[in-house]
Amino acid sequence: MRTLKERIKNFKMPHTYVILVTIMFIVLILTHIIPAGSYERVEDAVTGKMVVVPDSYAYVDAEAPGLFGLFQALEAGYVDAADIMFLIIFAYGFVYVLTKNGTMDAALGTLVRKIGNRVQLLIPITMLILGLMASTMGIYEEVYGLFPVFVGIFVALGYDAVVGGAVIFLGVSIGYAAGTTNPYTIAIAQDIAGVELYSGMGFRWLIFVVTEIIAIAYVMYYARKVKKNPTKSVVYDTELDAVKAKSLDELQTASMNIRQGLCLVLFFGVIIFLFYAILNLGWYVDEISAFFLMAMVVAGIISGYSATDICKTFIESTKSMVSSMLIVGFTRGILILMKEGMITDTIVYGLVSLLKNTGTYLSAYGMIIIENIVKLFINGSTSAATITMPILAPTAELVGMSRSIAVLAYQLGHSFADIFWPTSCALCCGLMGVPINKWYKFITPLFGILFIMEFVFMTAAVMIGY
Repeated sequence: MRTLKERIKNFKMPHTYVILVTIMFIVLILTHIIPAGSYERVEDAVTGKMVVVPDSYAYVDAEAPGLFGLFQALEAGYVDAADIMFLIIFAYGFVYVLTKNGTMDAALGTLVRKIGNRVQLLIPITMLILGLMASTMGIYEEVYGLFPVFVGIFVALGYDAVVGGAVIFLGVSIGYAAGTTNPYTIAIAQDIAGVELYSGMGFRWLIFVVTEIIAIAYVMYYARKVKKNPTKSVVYDTELDAVKAKSLDELQTASMNIRQGLCLVLFFGVIIFLFYAILNLGWYVDEISAFFLMAMVVAGIISGYSATDICKTFIESTKSMVSSMLIVGFTRGILILMKEGMITDTIVYGLVSLLKNTGTYLSAYGMIIIENIVKLFINGSTSAATITMPILAPTAELVGMSRSIAVLAYQLGHSFADIFWPTSCALCCGLMGVPINKWYKFITPLFGILFIMEFVFMTAAVMIGY
């Protein structure tokens, strides 16, 4: 009989879908245990969003969903997440055309010849650029199409899919969390909490710098380790669905023809115009998806493909993204199941009740923990702000802290959990082609460090009267 140590060593986490279905079953059980309840909601005059009314929580009569309701919630999750699913399909379709026609290999070969042994600098440069855009402009879903590109790049450079995926995922997530002027987190939270817009920006820039340094150093350390010894990779000997890239030697001899050069110009043109459209034209998921679809067709035409070739190539591309698409439905289904059981408000009410009669520091720490827990049940940053800020902001005042402390707790506790909770990170794991259990093996130490830093930042904020 195997010892406990051997069982732990040989334990293998189940498939991502199994994990998500298990979470759905747990949520289903909770809807039968946790009483249904709800806060009253009113429309915020400035943001136009529905926010909760503090002290308005009341128990309500609601029928908890049954087993069949679980499968209905899953189906409803796919319907509700259709916009994100098609964004994934069309974004990858565009990148797939550029990969199949050799544009990406030729561009990477040129990059390798120019940079030489300094290719590792791509990690901090890319993460910092993405972090700045996410922190200031709230860029997030817009980078989904970059996952297969960077996974292919870093695999070709002798790293692994985790490095390529982490550069994108951590780059944008850490910046988004350390939101300096992020309109989808800080701006909304401060408005709802009644705090002067973008006040305390200096402290948030400090958070941005510190957390970016930590994340970049962590990824670079792992990348060096994998480069030196591939067996140290968390996905070593794992069959992945990631982009199949050429070897480094093959890339160094790859040359770019005229069609590939035009496609590369198209690629950068698409990225630049998307950022312009997001900032100035109000584009979001629907417009971005349509633009990627159009760009894919144009890329096919430039490549000399016939209409039939373009259609066949698009169908080929979808095969690699089916897994990621299904994950979106699962995660959205979990949230719908909680909504139908009407337990989300009860969970928030119960957690906030624990803050009563606590000291200043304990209340501040408690808010961080609450926001981390709420993240599991409310994935959207805006949705979390509309339900927690009207409650936590006055709670902060009651214990002698400023409302800005509540906003900071929301920023730290809710946003940094993106890289860890399965309802948040499962989608990006699918996009990078990395099993979620392997992602946890990679990310858990970093999340632990960032979690500790949340308390360090909160302690400093309370001390300086943030």
